[in-house]
Amino acid sequence: MKALLEKVREIVRQHGSATQRNLIVQLNPVIRGWAMYHRHVVSKAHFTSIDAHIWRLLWKWAMRRDPTKGAGWVKHKYFHVEGNRTWAFTARSEAHGVTRLLRAAAVPIVRQVKVRGQANPFDPAWSSYLARRRAATDD
Repeated sequence: MKALLEKVREIVRQHGSATQRNLIVQLNPVIRGWAMYHRHVVSKAHFTSIDAHIWRLLWKWAMRRDPTKGAGWVKHKYFHVEGNRTWAFTARSEAHGVTRLLRAAAVPIVRQVKVRGQANPFDPAWSSYLARRRAATDD
């Protein structure tokens, strides 16, 4: 988590004058890669914590970009309503449409089912069990 947040901080720092869309384009692969790598462990609480930290960084970035504007104006410009989320960091433009920041908590957690200890792929007695497992993972 610490390495991810440091990388996100560095990206936000380097793109202080970039457009909102360019910042989102830079951040999305980093967040997606980290979340996809860690989705197999019990990590939903960590994902939401990451999202909260990133939101704070982006709020500071937005306030720094428009120092003469108030918080309400900044919220209206950079954070939009998306479904039941009222603080979605999205960029809207005619040329590119809507560009959304990926939330780590939106990546589904994938649980791994342990293989039974006595299961042997070379024993014909376990073939139906292993076939059911293979069919479940192919879906």
